[in-house]
Amino acid sequence: MFAAALVLPTDGSAHGGDLGELWLTGPAWTSDLRVIAPLYISAILFLIGTVRLWRRAGHGRGVRRWQVACFWSGWTVLALALLSPLHWLGERLFTAHMVEHELLMVIAAPLLVLARPGSTMLWALPALWRPLVGAIGRLPVLGTAWRSMRTPFAATLLHGVALWAWHMPGLYDLVLLNPLAHWLQHLSFLLSALLFWWALLHGPARSRAYGASFLYLFLTSLHTGLLGVLLTVSPRLWYPRQVAAAAEWGLTPLEDQQLAGLVMWVPAGLVYAAAALTLAGLWIRRSGSDTARPAHAA
Repeated sequence: MFAAALVLPTDGSAHGGDLGELWLTGPAWTSDLRVIAPLYISAILFLIGTVRLWRRAGHGRGVRRWQVACFWSGWTVLALALLSPLHWLGERLFTAHMVEHELLMVIAAPLLVLARPGSTMLWALPALWRPLVGAIGRLPVLGTAWRSMRTPFAATLLHGVALWAWHMPGLYDLVLLNPLAHWLQHLSFLLSALLFWWALLHGPARSRAYGASFLYLFLTSLHTGLLGVLLTVSPRLWYPRQVAAAAEWGLTPLEDQQLAGLVMWVPAGLVYAAAALTLAGLWIRRSGSDTARPAHAA
């Protein structure tokens, strides 16, 4: 998970101490309210909503225990990626930056989608507010936009565009220079990943027994793997500013870029492959059940 730590020296760092000291040093933790506020508001809403639901419907009803586990697991991964010294390190080491991105897109996002926290959070609001907030999602403009984006093809395309666009040298350099651009990069990665996983796990693809989900996961693993391969084998530096401090962590700039490419290529590819195989298994099992049902009924 924290693959970047495996390649770093333990005798010193740009922060004036070993890597472990980063976790005990205040400045290495994120203090940006644009990150902290949404994270903690979502946690408070989900916690209050869960308590109210279980108090009303019974423990484990309304929102299931495994959904609660998925939410808090996904939330914790998200918080570690965005608030912990991993984010601070990602501004100085390309490998750590890539680990942070993959935690957002291939670990936190699917866990949060599996939790389906929206209805639970709605229960955290006062009773008079719930119908009003719920009605926002049924507005014609939002409904039309949602129906067009939630298809597996559209969600896969948007997620792919976000990934490749932010890795273009011009935009990536802007991220390194502008904190707002960096925040927008992470926001677009997370939102597009949430949309992608929702379309595959809860959207129209689910009604077709996950066959389309398997296809789009395979395509996503191909194009993200390709980007990782290109970063790994490239003989030139793509983002000189990103790898400028690599020597402080015992790496050459090109080694830092290569390790970042490997993180995108191998661990992320394994997650996509595992998810695709799981959906393929569900697809085969459901297809077998549908085939056997008429014969059994006869």
